[in-house]
Amino acid sequence: MKTVVVAILVLVVGAALTGSSCGTRQAEELDKLGTVRITIKDKPFELWIADAYAEQQQGLMHVSAERMAALPDGTQRGMIFVFDHEQQLNFWMKNTIIPLDIAYLDSAGKVVGMHTMAALDDRIGQYPSGAPALYAIEVNAGVFNTIGLHVGDVVDIPASLKRTP
Repeated sequence: MKTVVVAILVLVVGAALTGSSCGTRQAEELDKLGTVRITIKDKPFELWIADAYAEQQQGLMHVSAERMAALPDGTQRGMIFVFDHEQQLNFWMKNTIIPLDIAYLDSAGKVVGMHTMAALDDRIGQYPSGAPALYAIEVNAGVFNTIGLHVGDVVDIPASLKRTP
């Protein structure tokens, strides 16, 4: 967990130094990421895949509400973070300009923790997984409540994202 927090701090300092080009750079970086379509509680989602360390550190920083808007068919947008092994995770919202929901999932896809995170909340330690997690899914704030996702629910993780121990 300390490694994740330290790396996030390093990335945030670097992002702050780049100035106003962050939004444009982030949009270009999102376009380079792969995506996966999944269903959560019978609702479709298209998620950018952050499975490399640098992608995980950048996450949805500087991403606008327009970029996160649902697709024309109603599919929700978001990001799935895929880690190498289950671990205690803790996210924060530094440089994230829109509020987000986060669901932490274990290797079986079981939701082990959830939060609604405030935009630009740079307090470290505010959004812990609560249990070891292999995945984290971020979507617009309020979406998980709207679809009725709760701790203990299981999300079917596509085979392409599954990690073997």
